Amino acid sequence: MRQEANNTMSMSSTKSVEVDEEKWVHDASLDHHGRTPLRDSTGAWKAALFIIAIEFSERLSYFGIATNLINYLTKVIHQDLKTAAKSVNYWSGVTTMMPLLGGFLADAYFGRFSMVLISSIIYLVGLSLLTMSELVPSLKSCEIVTCEKPKKLHTIFFFLGIYMISIATGGHKPSLESFGADQFDEDHPKERKQKMSYFNWWSTGLCCGLLFGVTVIVYIQDEVSWAAADITVTVIMAISIIIFISGKKFYRYRLPEGSPLTPMLHVLVAAITKRNLPHPSDPALLYEVPKSQKVHARLLCHTNKLRFLDKAAIIEDKEDKEKGSTYEQQSPWRLATVTRVEELKLVLNTFPIWFTTLAFGLCVAQASTFFLKQGSTMNRKIWNGFDIPPASIYSLAAIGLIISVCIYDRILVPILRKRTGNERGLNILQRIGIGMGFSVLSMATAALVEKKRLGVVDKEILQGGHIGPLSMSVFWLVPQFMIIGIGDGFTLIGLQEYFYDQVPDKMRSLGIALYLSVIGVSNFASSLLITIVDHLSSKGGNKSWFGKDLNHSRLDKFYWLLAAINVVNLCAYIFIARRYSYKSVQKRVVVAACSDDEVGQ
Repeated sequence: MRQEANNTMSMSSTKSVEVDEEKWVHDASLDHHGRTPLRDSTGAWKAALFIIAIEFSERLSYFGIATNLINYLTKVIHQDLKTAAKSVNYWSGVTTMMPLLGGFLADAYFGRFSMVLISSIIYLVGLSLLTMSELVPSLKSCEIVTCEKPKKLHTIFFFLGIYMISIATGGHKPSLESFGADQFDEDHPKERKQKMSYFNWWSTGLCCGLLFGVTVIVYIQDEVSWAAADITVTVIMAISIIIFISGKKFYRYRLPEGSPLTPMLHVLVAAITKRNLPHPSDPALLYEVPKSQKVHARLLCHTNKLRFLDKAAIIEDKEDKEKGSTYEQQSPWRLATVTRVEELKLVLNTFPIWFTTLAFGLCVAQASTFFLKQGSTMNRKIWNGFDIPPASIYSLAAIGLIISVCIYDRILVPILRKRTGNERGLNILQRIGIGMGFSVLSMATAALVEKKRLGVVDKEILQGGHIGPLSMSVFWLVPQFMIIGIGDGFTLIGLQEYFYDQVPDKMRSLGIALYLSVIGVSNFASSLLITIVDHLSSKGGNKSWFGKDLNHSRLDKFYWLLAAINVVNLCAYIFIARRYSYKSVQKRVVVAACSDDEVGQ
């Protein structure tokens, strides 16, 4: 009966594709594909909602800590501003680079579910250490309310706690998002469309967590106590872990199959070894796993780009069979399948896209730094004398993203599907490019608002001698925050989808880590650009664009520079995107054929 059901599923659509390279597993018995036949009882939204819930709590905890970290270091740990800034940069750097290691370990050894669970427990331990450092008398920073220097033990526990959170984020972020996407079956037309919406609603859940983190948690820190905030995020994380585990029976799992990098090294070595061999006249002569063999892989179609690598799939000596050796018995260092070759091409093709999206990351970096600094100098009163906490202004970007996602997923995609015939509405790279256009608009808007703010500074402070916040309302910053948030809704979500879909199936957690590294490297690049601009603008006795404070700086010029950089970069991105070849998966039919519809278009 199970065999008949699977045969029926495989014949239901000529456009369906092979089972993903990593085996699907479930608590129930498996079919001959290594996959549970109980499709209706597992996966899809019934599983993804549990996963989005824990992402919400993780982002709430992370941004609740990260947004106000520099204030804690200066007010409680009593670091000077320069030392505190370095501490934040070091921690942020480790946090953004750790997903590369965590994603690799999840794909190669632990599996995504196990990595998420392990990381969540480490996260909870880190939050517990922060809570203990505020509640346990011997671990508190001071014996009295305030002191000039905190206890050394408090400092140790605090940094141990935040770096445990950093390590946990490295395993949590790439594994959880890819595990959520794994719940949607690309073989199933309905679930395939649902997966396209998944990345939109995943980011909505993320932004809701961010929104509560930079408003509710930051407010508790500022107006109640650091201890109360730590207790809150610790309890929320503990509850979310319970929720995540309770969804275990609904999840679909993939078993890791070892390092995804080793097969790529096989291809590279084999291609170099056979570099002097001529290309075959017909790509069909290149070696591929016979369709008659039972495989758990999605076979990829041959492409004509990076043809040098095709030499890894050239069959050297047909006399091997006469000697009793089959192609399958040859060393992988000498002969690779077309699918393995194409997987390496996929990874190499991501590098130009990764590089040309760094400029967008430069704009995103300003939202959490200079945008907030602008807001801290402005009138933040809204009603009855209530002041918006400076860190909470960042929530405007999250609101912009949520609005853009809702409009895009519920309104634009259905309309575009009918007009373009593309089930995504727009292909992935088009969506990314639109967001990059919004980043240019955001920087131009920010430059104009900053020019006006400097005019108010000159009138009220430099000439009028006013002390304190400007009369100019913080709501002047709404447009630039909202526009960059809308850009995030296109580019960042597009990048998530791109680095999940356009990498080999067995390294999708590492693919999400590559997306996260765009933001991490962009933060480092932003710091480097500021250093370079500061040096160049102060040459010849000129006044630097970055003065002793924001009121003595020319941030408007820096924003115009970023806008110009992004215009040039967008042109380069369009040039590359127009020539990009998406992943092409063979159809699952009796006769092997390559799909006309490429994954990602």
